Amino acid sequence: MTGRGLIVKCEKSITKKSLLYKTEVEYGDYTINHVQGCSHNCKYPCYAMLLAKRFGTIKTNEEWCEPKIVENALELLEREIPKYKSKIKSVHLSFTTDPFMYGYDDICELSYNIMEMLNLNDIKCTALTKGILPERLKELSKENEYGITLISLNEDYRIEVEPGSAPYLDRIAALKKLHDMGCKTWVSIEPYPTPNIIEQDINEILCSVSFVDKIIFGRLNYNVMATAYKQRKEFFNEMSETVISFCEKNKIDYHIKSGTISPIK
Repeated sequence: MTGRGLIVKCEKSITKKSLLYKTEVEYGDYTINHVQGCSHNCKYPCYAMLLAKRFGTIKTNEEWCEPKIVENALELLEREIPKYKSKIKSVHLSFTTDPFMYGYDDICELSYNIMEMLNLNDIKCTALTKGILPERLKELSKENEYGITLISLNEDYRIEVEPGSAPYLDRIAALKKLHDMGCKTWVSIEPYPTPNIIEQDINEILCSVSFVDKIIFGRLNYNVMATAYKQRKEFFNEMSETVISFCEKNKIDYHIKSGTISPIK
């Protein structure tokens, strides 16, 4: 079910000339964006949406929120795997869209098929979603890593800033189920909001995902309220220290995004 209360399909599709590419994201290797746009309608604002507007891929937020599936994705992937296989350490789904977009079964099915094809060629996959990770992912390579974005446990805040995404507790439950079946799991706590946006205890969030193998933490960018918060640097330094301490205590790998920790003059 989606936030709109129904299962939907992509009404439009596009074709691409290439699919696999090397990413410049600090914790990434190769990536695939097999959908254009995202229905989650994140209000941070969404950096991927801002880039799409900047380069003329879309004109409006509404257009971005109507995802278009890449109809020749599997064909491209089959052709590109032999070309890039020797260079690839892992393939991430995805940096500019959501591979398990909430309520879109056709997107979820394509994502699964992409990961299956990559695994059959001995290529590891990582995935990150604000949707629901399907249980059938347990059938794929145990080297894969499955993650969710989790910046709060407050549902009112989710509805405000990620109105089309899956409820937080549903995301966690699906991730925990995969963990219990022996899959590698991780959480991205990014973009984490400042206290003038929402008052919350990061320890509650951390405890809710204490079973995961890795936690990534990053600050909120591109947001007027966050950048206007006078104690912003001190706040994110403190939150980063809390994440590091929690992970070290619980033997969880962690990565603090570049720029999240700042020197204080």
